Amino acid sequence: MEVEDGMRKLIALALCLLALGIAGTAYPAQDNGNTSIVTAAQVNGTWKNARNEFKILALGKNRLKIGFYGTHEYRTAAGPGANTGELSGIATIEGTIATLKQGDGDEKCTITLKFKAGRIEVTEEGECGFGAGVSSQGIYRRVSSRKPTFTEQ
Repeated sequence: MEVEDGMRKLIALALCLLALGIAGTAYPAQDNGNTSIVTAAQVNGTWKNARNEFKILALGKNRLKIGFYGTHEYRTAAGPGANTGELSGIATIEGTIATLKQGDGDEKCTITLKFKAGRIEVTEEGECGFGAGVSSQGIYRRVSSRKPTFTEQ
């Protein structure tokens, strides 16, 4: 009986997600000749590495809302210190690769997120305007699959 109730709840949740258009959002791509799909359920949430955090929310129509929050800690003779950096915006996603672009000319910043099994690999190009030593580059693991909240500036 408990299994049947659990199955009903799971089906009800799936139907709600489909009605909202969340579970059905997928991004097909070519990856080494194989078709790869990243669903909203695979990208939504909070992703962290040792110092930094990405918050990602699938918006549909090949768009992701992204928030980056980074730090660089250091020590001086006067004691510990830290530089910080933040960036938010709407990225486009094609298959398993999302690209967030901001700025123009010398201040152009491009952050590329490659979604892999259970992690994202992030690269950064250009001047993103973070504090000294702060970089978004690295490997991130998802720490929460809950819909993230963003601090609006």
